[in-house]
Amino acid sequence: MNLTSNGPDPKNRFNILTIIFIIALILLFSFIGGNVKNIAQPKKEFTQLLTDIKNEKVATIELSESQEFYNVGLYKDKVKNGCKNDSDNLYVEKYTTSGSLGSADNLLQSISNLTGKDKQIFGGGECQITFKIEKPSVIAALANNPLFNTFLFLAITLLIGVFLIRRLGEVNNRSMSFGNSKAKMFEGGDNKTVSFADVAGNKEAKEELYQVVDFLKRPNSYLDMGAKIPKGVLLIGSPGNGKTLLAKAVAGEANVPFLFVSGSEFVEMFVGVGASRVRDLFKTARKKAPCVIFIDEIDAVGRQRGNGLGNSNDEREQTLNQILVEMDGFEKTESIIILAATNRPDVLDPALLRPGRFDRQVTVTAPDRAEREQILKVHSENKKIASDVNYDVIARRTPGFSGADLANLMNEAAILAVAEDKKEIDNESLRESIEKAMLGPSLKSKIQTEDMRRLTAYHEAGHAILATVLPNANKVQKITIVPRGRAGGYTFNVPENDNLITRKSQLLDEITVLFGGYTVEEFYFKDLSTGASNDLEKATQIAREMITKYGMGSMGPISFAEVSSMSYNGKESNNANVGSEEFNKHIDQEMLSILQSCHNNAKNLVSKNFSKIELVANALLEKETLELEEFNELVA
Repeated sequence: MNLTSNGPDPKNRFNILTIIFIIALILLFSFIGGNVKNIAQPKKEFTQLLTDIKNEKVATIELSESQEFYNVGLYKDKVKNGCKNDSDNLYVEKYTTSGSLGSADNLLQSISNLTGKDKQIFGGGECQITFKIEKPSVIAALANNPLFNTFLFLAITLLIGVFLIRRLGEVNNRSMSFGNSKAKMFEGGDNKTVSFADVAGNKEAKEELYQVVDFLKRPNSYLDMGAKIPKGVLLIGSPGNGKTLLAKAVAGEANVPFLFVSGSEFVEMFVGVGASRVRDLFKTARKKAPCVIFIDEIDAVGRQRGNGLGNSNDEREQTLNQILVEMDGFEKTESIIILAATNRPDVLDPALLRPGRFDRQVTVTAPDRAEREQILKVHSENKKIASDVNYDVIARRTPGFSGADLANLMNEAAILAVAEDKKEIDNESLRESIEKAMLGPSLKSKIQTEDMRRLTAYHEAGHAILATVLPNANKVQKITIVPRGRAGGYTFNVPENDNLITRKSQLLDEITVLFGGYTVEEFYFKDLSTGASNDLEKATQIAREMITKYGMGSMGPISFAEVSSMSYNGKESNNANVGSEEFNKHIDQEMLSILQSCHNNAKNLVSKNFSKIELVANALLEKETLELEEFNELVA
C-alpha cells in the first residue's frame, strides 16, 4: 500500500524559505553597511591630491577604474625617513575623482602637466610615486554600479516581502485547515498490499471479515438481493493480537483505499475541532468509495457519554455525537465500511454499538499453540533460521503470547544470534529470547555462595518433581538456577493445551506445585527462606479466586468478586468485596483450608519422591540449567 502525498514536505519548504530569508537579510545589511561606510568616510578633493604630489608627500597611488576615488599612500615623516616606502612610514587617504573624469589617463596627464615631465615618470624631486592600476572584477564592477545597487536593494526588499506574505498565508491556511482530518490514506493495488494470507491465526475472525471483503468486491449483488451489509465492524481483542493488521488485510483483499486514523487524533483543546475532523474524514471517504475507514483505539472518543466532570457536553462528546450521526447517515448505495479497534469494549457508548452503526463485533483472540507456530514461521521468513529449529517447542513455551510478542521474540533471537557471532538463529537463541521476554536478562555474572546455589537447586527441583508427578499440573520445560531478573532461579512449566476453561483439580495441583519449593526447604533444610514469597503470593491468589470468583468452595455457587464500575468523572473504581463481615470470615477460612490441604499434599509428595528431587538438584548444581530433554532423562 502506498501512502498518498499531497506535495513536498511543509517542513522542508519552511527550511528553504528560512535560509533564503536569512541570506537576503545578510545581503541587505551588507549593502546598507557598505554604503554607509563609504558615505561616512571623508574624501579629499582631486586638487588636493595634485598639491600633495607637487609637495612630494605622495608615495603610492592605487586606482581602480570602477571606483570613484583613489587610495593614496602619504608619508608620515618626510624629513626623517626620506622616500622610504614602508608600511611604518605610510598612511592611506582617499581622494575623490570628481572633476578628473576618474580615469587613469587623466590622472597621469595631470601629474605630467604638474611636474613638467613625461607621463611615464611619476612624482618629482628625489621621490618616485608607485602608481598601480587594477582591473576591476565583474563582482566589484557590479557592486560599485549605482544602477545595480538600486536593483539589488529593490530585489532584496521584494524577496523579504514575498517571504513575509507567504508565511502569513501559511499561518492562515493552518488555521483554516485545523479542522481537516489527519487520516492517512493507503491506496490498494501494489506489491506491499496486506492480505489475509499475511495474517496467521484468527481463522474465525478472518471468516467474519471476508464477508465484508466480498461486499466491497461486489456490492450490487448484495443490494439486488435486498441484503444490508453491516456498516461498522468492531474488532475487540487484547493489544498485539492483530486488529490493525486484520483491518489492513480487509482493504488489501478488496483492493480499495484504506483510511487510517487514531481515535486520539480527533480530540483537540479547541471545541468543535474533533467534530470537524470527523466530517472531513467521511467527506473524503465518500469521494474514495468504495473504501475502508479504520479508527484505531476508538475508546479514546467513544467512551460512554455523561461521565464528564462538570459540563458533560465536552469536546470528546461532540466528536462522538458527530461519529454517530455520520455512521447512521449513510445511504444504502454507499460502499463504505467502518472498522474500529479497541481492547475496552465495556466502556464504549451503547449508541455506538447498536445495529446500524457497529452492527458486528469480531473478537480477535490470542493465538493458540498451532496459531503461534504459524505466526513464528511468518516472522521468520526474512531471517536466517537454523535447519534444526523446532517451532512446535517454541510455540509450547509461549502460552499467552500475542502476535506482537512473537514478532518481538523472533527479533530478539536475531539480535542475540548476531551478538554471539552466530551464522543462524538456533534453538538456544530462541529459548533465551523467550526467557528474556518473560523474566528479563540472565545474571550469569552475579556471584552466589555455594549455600545459596544449593538452596535454589533443591527449591527448583521440588517445583519440577511435583509438577511431574501431579497429573493435572503444568508440565516442566526447563529448570535453571541462573538468576534472571528478580528470580534467583526458576522452573519453566506450561500447560499442555491452551484451554480457556480450567478445572478445580488443575487449580489445586497448581497450588501444590507452588508449595513444592517451600516444602522442600521445610523437609530438607529444616529452615525457610524468602525465596518462596512469590510462590505463596500466587497460591493465595488462586485460592481466593477459587472461593470468591469461581464458586469452588463449600459455600456454594456464589461470587464475591470485586465489582468494577465507572465513577462520576469517567474513571474506573473497584468496590470492596460483596458480602457481609461474616461472609468475608468464611472466605478466609475456606481459603486457608484449601492452602493447608495443598501444603499437606505437597509434604507427602516430597517425602515419597525426595530421591528424585536430590537427583535433579545435584544435576542443577553441576550444569546450572536442565532443558526438557535432559530433565526427562533424569526422571524417566
